Amino acid sequence: MADTAARTVVRMRGRKAIAASFSGRPGRRHPLVATAMVLPLAALLVVAFGGWEAVMTQASSVGVMLGR
Repeated sequence: MADTAARTVVRMRGRKAIAASFSGRPGRRHPLVATAMVLPLAALLVVAFGGWEAVMTQASSVGVMLGR
C-alpha cells in the first residue's frame, strides 16, 4: 500500500508521453486556427438552440467564466 504513490507517478509519466506523441507541437494554437475550429460548432448551436441571441448569450457567459 505504501508503494502506490510511486506507481501513480509512473502511470502519469506514461500518459503524458502518450498525449505528447499525439500533439503536433507544444504551446497554444493560433487564434485563426482556433476560430476555424469553433465556427462549425457555433453554426450547429445556432440551428439547435434557435437563434443567434442564444448563441451570443452562451458565448458571453463562457467569456465571463473564463475571465475575458
